Amino acid sequence: MKFSDILAKLGDAAASNSFNFDKDNNPEIAGIAAINEATSGTLSYIEGPKFATMVSKTTASALILPQSEVLQAQAQERGIAWITTPEPKLIFARALKFFYQPWRPTPEIHSTAVISPNAKIGNDVYIGPHAVVHEGVEIGDGAYIHANVVIYPDAKIGDRTTLHANCTIHERTLIGADCEIHSGAVIGAEGFGFVPTATGWLKVEQSGHTVLEDGVVVGCNSAIDRPAVGETRVGRYTIIDNLVQIGHGCQIGAGCALAGQAGIAGGVTLGNRVILAGQSGIANQVKIGDGAIASAKAGIHSDVAPGEIVSGLPAVPHKQFIKVSAILNRLPDMYQTFKQLQRQMKQK
Repeated sequence: MKFSDILAKLGDAAASNSFNFDKDNNPEIAGIAAINEATSGTLSYIEGPKFATMVSKTTASALILPQSEVLQAQAQERGIAWITTPEPKLIFARALKFFYQPWRPTPEIHSTAVISPNAKIGNDVYIGPHAVVHEGVEIGDGAYIHANVVIYPDAKIGDRTTLHANCTIHERTLIGADCEIHSGAVIGAEGFGFVPTATGWLKVEQSGHTVLEDGVVVGCNSAIDRPAVGETRVGRYTIIDNLVQIGHGCQIGAGCALAGQAGIAGGVTLGNRVILAGQSGIANQVKIGDGAIASAKAGIHSDVAPGEIVSGLPAVPHKQFIKVSAILNRLPDMYQTFKQLQRQMKQK
């Protein structure tokens, strides 16, 4: 595919940005590569200053550049075709789709799948080997149910949703359209509900259900629990990484991003576009405002205002955390100074 063909396929995304190529420099692009691995015949990108020096070293045939006249001049001097944009990674992601599409099996129902007679299966659905679909289940048009998936009674799976191998969807779970649930994930299992008694823990039956709105992505081995009553809900287009725990009764807003090993206790509310970095944790009933960000390993025990960035354990505003960290590095010297002052006072 010629570089000019890629720009044409990008349409308005490319037309609104500057680019440089001509009939003598319109390379054939056979694939996409990271800038430090790019070779002749590949398209790559520079997202920011970290890899800017690679423009003078790369053997890529074409580049997606940030809006930097310096980088454009370097690429032009080396004969590299380029397009410049405020969002290089976004253009790169769109271009990648021209060279790679995830595997999609031909719609069919495998002979080893076990499907209840009263399950409702839409048109053009794929159900793979040894999948189990219980009574009352509804599966929308164009869905993909891969091998060994188990769907408990009365669950509903939306149009074009993909359930990857070995994930489990528990009873009465509602999953919207265009969702993707990766292998090993468990959606709608019982929440961790127990009441202490004189003789031990009394289990609280989890009679609620879990709802995933349209476009939600859930990573491998993540768990989203159902509550005792009511619902656990994940808003549309929220993305959830591997090994994430979402407790019973949580309300997750739209467009959130939860990175690996984040843990959310029961009854937590996240606003829209909240970001939780890896291994961050949120205590029971906490409310996180729209657009807030928790940095890696943040431990959040109280509410967070919209737009706030928090860090540390217990989590505090990020600017305060930076100041505390700077002081922490100086503590050994400060302690020695303190001991010296103590000795001086004793000598007086």
